[in-house]
Amino acid sequence: MYETLYLALHLVIFPAWALLLFAPRWSWTQRLVHTAFLPLLLGATYLGFLSAGIFFGQASDGAGFSTLAGVMALFSHPVGALTGWTHYLVFDLFIGAWISRDAARRGVAYWLMAPSLFFTLMFGPVGLAIYLTGRKLTGKGGWGLAED
Repeated sequence: MYETLYLALHLVIFPAWALLLFAPRWSWTQRLVHTAFLPLLLGATYLGFLSAGIFFGQASDGAGFSTLAGVMALFSHPVGALTGWTHYLVFDLFIGAWISRDAARRGVAYWLMAPSLFFTLMFGPVGLAIYLTGRKLTGKGGWGLAED
């Protein structure tokens, strides 16, 4: 069952990443990826996993946020791992969508945006750092995340 849930998360998230990478300005990319739909869907999924861990005993003994051992215990139960993985997926997609919108607004070349998206999908903060650094080096923006 847990493996099926893990695969289902990817069936939701990978098409969104494919749209960002291969059709960033397509109307369906705008409708599906650049709206609150997927973050809310994944957020509800996250809340379900989180609730199962907190209220329904689907967590390892000693799980918590106050110590490193507690955090490690969070991920030692399948529901905890799914909760954490969903957290990564929704935030990485949110950042990837922001990169795509920011690149379009600033006229950042596709050759810079595409690798940034790949690295954001795979390694989160590394992709964001690549995009921000490339944007700065090409004169398409500063270090800020807001208008600059």
